[in-house]
Amino acid sequence: MNRPDFDNIKDFAEFSKYYWYRDELIKICKAHGLKATGSKIELNRIIEAYFSGEKILPDPPKKKSPAGKSKKGKISELTLDTGLIECGFTFGNRFREFFLKQTGEEHFKFNVDMVASAKAVKENGDESFTLGDLLDIYYGKKTYATYDKSALQWNKFVKDFCADSSTDIFPERLKAAAALWKIVRESDKEKVYSHELFEEYKDTIINTISS
Repeated sequence: MNRPDFDNIKDFAEFSKYYWYRDELIKICKAHGLKATGSKIELNRIIEAYFSGEKILPDPPKKKSPAGKSKKGKISELTLDTGLIECGFTFGNRFREFFLKQTGEEHFKFNVDMVASAKAVKENGDESFTLGDLLDIYYGKKTYATYDKSALQWNKFVKDFCADSSTDIFPERLKAAAALWKIVRESDKEKVYSHELFEEYKDTIINTISS
């Protein structure tokens, strides 16, 4: 079944059968007057609420500092109580060194949920979120925003496609994988590669990439 237009979808269960890029979710939310910021997971929750009759509206515009000046980056000493927005947090060496000292880990690395949370904090303008909160997310003590693992679906799909020796018939396998992915993405089929899927759409792929 091909993916219908959003306005022709009856409920969230039907909506969830299809794959949607983040940019598409943003356009849907904007078109319906909904909040259109956040990760794919957050945008999906906004759309789920919309189908349930709840309209999550965009955040009101934030007040600018006088003369357009920003307080970001003016913090000379970082502590666990320092706000992410206040200190102009980045994933650079200064903040990596700070968390290295806090954790005592010689090879400290920011994990994906820390990345997702920092991004969400900035998008939400959440000035209450601190470096200590980010450390708690590192240790799994709290959750703010989680990494959208569905973003890895395409990577796994193309990897499995190329691992199937039957796809050797295509000199440009990435192009062929993309053609098959487009078919799957716009259908209610499971978003995973299988040899049976390849056999079902092999002729369609050939026609698509040769046209």
